[in-house]
Amino acid sequence: MSVPEIQLKNVSMVYQVNSGENIVALNDVSLDIREGEFISLLGPSGCGKTTLLRIIADLLQPTSGSISILGQTPREIRMQQKYGIVFQNPVLYDWRTVRKNICLPMEIMGVPKKERTKRIDNMLELVGLQDFGTKYPFELSGGMQQRVGIARALALNPDFLLMDEPFSALDEFTREKLNEDLLNIWSKTSKTVIFVTHNIPESVFLSDRVVVLSPHPGRLSAVIDIDLPRPREGHLRETPEFYALVSKIRRSFEGV
Repeated sequence: MSVPEIQLKNVSMVYQVNSGENIVALNDVSLDIREGEFISLLGPSGCGKTTLLRIIADLLQPTSGSISILGQTPREIRMQQKYGIVFQNPVLYDWRTVRKNICLPMEIMGVPKKERTKRIDNMLELVGLQDFGTKYPFELSGGMQQRVGIARALALNPDFLLMDEPFSALDEFTREKLNEDLLNIWSKTSKTVIFVTHNIPESVFLSDRVVVLSPHPGRLSAVIDIDLPRPREGHLRETPEFYALVSKIRRSFEGV
């Protein structure tokens, strides 16, 4: 078996609040992630899933433990622009068109104009927004705005796509459609995806493995293999196998 792309060993995160009390956000988490996997970090509020994602992304420094990504530190990976990050809010600039929002990281990194244009065209096609490049964010639905956020995150061709509850603010119909769209994008790009969610069915539908985190303190309760066939379509959610995995994950939480 090949060496995991991401290795977390005994990672803990402790915050000190103003009262001087220590709050344990993560406790002794160890996890290996393989190249091209779709991994969901699943758990209720306060379980440390977003904290773990931010540690992998080098947006937070763990209190203890170690992280190796492609044999390097998260800081080295971030400096090489190998992360694409999608947050819960797409954070688009209202005064920039869709094309110019997607273009922003390439402008910052000094990508030549001709190459920027080519990549924008490719990204718009990838997320199904070919006809909306000249629109502004306020002219788009919430789901379309998140597609722009995904396109922008992929514009620099990162190795890793990190997603922090990107669909949680959307209605159920839009969310399920974007789940299918995301899997289509993933199948075309072969990125390693780490996806934070508190929605159990969503994690089952999307993932190769679901990493279950339980709170007080945040700890790894289980890692569940999702042995459902791909490609996955909406009718999969109605199958007994799907329901069985949802039930298995629900039972795996500790102390919630």
